[in-house]
Amino acid sequence: MLMYQAPLEGITGYIYRKAIFQYFGGVDKYFSPFISPYEKRIITNKERHQLCPDNNPGFLVPQIMTTNAEGFLQLTNLLFNDYGYKEFNLNFGCPSGTVVSKGRGAGSLRDLDALKLFLDNIMSATDLDISIKTRLGLHNVDEFEEILELFNQYKLKELIIHPRIRDEFYRGLPHKDLYAKACLNSSNPLVYNGDIKSKEDFTDLSELSNPAYDKFSKPCKEEIMPTHAIMIGRGMVENPAIFRVLTGGNAATSLELNAFLTQIEEAYLSEFSGETPVLYKLKEIWSYMGNFLIKEYNVNEKIIKKLIKTKKISEYRIYKNEILKEF
Repeated sequence: MLMYQAPLEGITGYIYRKAIFQYFGGVDKYFSPFISPYEKRIITNKERHQLCPDNNPGFLVPQIMTTNAEGFLQLTNLLFNDYGYKEFNLNFGCPSGTVVSKGRGAGSLRDLDALKLFLDNIMSATDLDISIKTRLGLHNVDEFEEILELFNQYKLKELIIHPRIRDEFYRGLPHKDLYAKACLNSSNPLVYNGDIKSKEDFTDLSELSNPAYDKFSKPCKEEIMPTHAIMIGRGMVENPAIFRVLTGGNAATSLELNAFLTQIEEAYLSEFSGETPVLYKLKEIWSYMGNFLIKEYNVNEKIIKKLIKTKKISEYRIYKNEILKEF
């Protein structure tokens, strides 16, 4: 089964992706945090920097958030002509209130007629590979049947499903029963995304690739669309070695984590002016990874709290070293 990295806005930019690639690997596809074309500009210099192939040693798929067909086609053509990108991902899953209020991300699922018109326009105008990332709906899981029927009308590179509705954000358990039904009814290759944080989670999900699997939906014969890839976002930031672990490799060592975090810190210091923005971005990583280290390595929670509160890089380094000496 293939392993994909899900994007987290503000964290998994090219600096983070390069560090994952160098120290842990195991990722078959990286996905960029979303970019959106606008009338006054198609792409910013900052976005170009993030997407430049020289800054991305792994296989990168630009993720785009829009329902404007003209803007989408202009942006994808530009990225194909300038950088050679041939595959793009459309984000219909982001649950952010700001995004949804503008009819983007999961907000795109509110009006399926408008979404169909958008997809008709872009699919008839491009030969590039398009994948879609979606949720089950906005307010109710019953919305998913019609959503899946819509996506089945197109030949997609992949359909990535996060089996929650928008209103759930990341709370509660994913609706694996509905994902299993998608395996029966999807005409496109499927990718599962949501709460894969351990070997146990992975093993449970892997059963959905078995044509005989009937735990959630019957009958489940050879017509099932197997799960051919998983996508992990938050679980990767919590545990940078998760892809390696899921494929039978070793857990992260303190030496690896130290080198990984040091490379990210030094790259941020080179890119940003002043310590404040650098500390902010480092603390975003630790807000995920700290909880994992407490749970899996019994790291002292008080030291992690001190690191999160510090306002100086010098203090951050002291606390980081203390934490990584504990295992």
